[in-house]
Amino acid sequence: MSLNDPRWGNRKDDGKKAQEGKKPGEGPPDLDQLWRDFNQRLNAFFGQKNRPDNGGNGGNNNGGGPRPDMKGAGITAGVVGVIAVVIWLASGAFIVQEGQSGVVLTFGQYARTAPAGLNWRWPYPFQTDETVNVSQVRTVEVGYRTSLRNKQTGESLMLTDDENIIDIQFAVQYTLNDPVKWLFSVRDQEDTLRQVAETSIREVVGRSKMDFVLYEGREKVAFDTQKLMQQILDDYKAGVLITNVTMQAVQPPEQVQAAFDDAVKAGQDRERQKNEGQAYANDVIPKARGAAFRLMEEAEAYSAMVTENAAGNASRFKQVLVEYQKAPGVTRDRMYLETMQHVFASASKVMVDAKSGSNLLYLPLDKLIAQTAASEATRSPGTPATTTVLPQEAMPTVEVNTRRSSRERESR
Repeated sequence: MSLNDPRWGNRKDDGKKAQEGKKPGEGPPDLDQLWRDFNQRLNAFFGQKNRPDNGGNGGNNNGGGPRPDMKGAGITAGVVGVIAVVIWLASGAFIVQEGQSGVVLTFGQYARTAPAGLNWRWPYPFQTDETVNVSQVRTVEVGYRTSLRNKQTGESLMLTDDENIIDIQFAVQYTLNDPVKWLFSVRDQEDTLRQVAETSIREVVGRSKMDFVLYEGREKVAFDTQKLMQQILDDYKAGVLITNVTMQAVQPPEQVQAAFDDAVKAGQDRERQKNEGQAYANDVIPKARGAAFRLMEEAEAYSAMVTENAAGNASRFKQVLVEYQKAPGVTRDRMYLETMQHVFASASKVMVDAKSGSNLLYLPLDKLIAQTAASEATRSPGTPATTTVLPQEAMPTVEVNTRRSSRERESR
């Protein structure tokens, strides 16, 4: 029979013929029968039974099939609706972990901030929530990705104040201090932070010399970059707190690395030689100053000694002159004896006056030997020994001098 035939589906024996020849468990399930079974079970659960209709057919319609209970169906739909509403309301519960902050949005607009713990909001589509980790230390890399070998030359190469190109890779660590600003003030947060970091360090390096950035100024460059980044992000209202800027690598470009190493070595050699010269000067100059000061002191001491000796000799001469005027002979003999004693004190010869007629002769050999040894030790090698010989008539004995002095005293 065609589907367009108006008699299709109106014959009472169609269902019987469809059921003939089928075994139990074969064919599609009867949806009407499933619906009736579900209603009967639900009514039994709520303590209700099916009631016969007015025709007394026990719930059968005029067509001979069972009629579902409309009231039971309404109760079933209400229960299902209540369960769906409960599930829908329960979907608004969310948990915020410790160290995180929950942001509740009403139709995409900020409504409130949820603290850590169990929270509830109106379910979708009225409200949604965003959880932001505010305690995590995040890192953004500039000039490289993951490893220093994976360089990003477009970010790392920059120009210094003395027009030199330098290659810098650094990392920025930051935390979130305002999750609302972090979500709504900046669209692409990580890319914005990277661009702010690159802009800041280019400005700082552009005001510095190359040697300053490479050596003694690394910490200052990092500090100035951190300060400038924080200022820019505060102007953007990004809700970010920069905690640290770490310089990973600061070096010249690879193309000029060899020449730069040679220049660095030459500079180091120059500094080493300067330090050595300064150390030598520090060693020699104090010694020279000390020697000059010592010579000056010795000269002043010698000058004072000569002056005092001259003054003493002049005073002594005046005193001797006074005594000589009083007794010329005695003074002359005494001066002669003192002079001879002084002259012969360093001589190694002994002269004896044989005219004195003395039978007792004493020779101090021990003193003569000691005196000779001392003179030999003090005499320089190659210098011949000198001996002072006086004429015998110029060497009067003590007895002659004593007699002469007594005669002069008697004559006076």
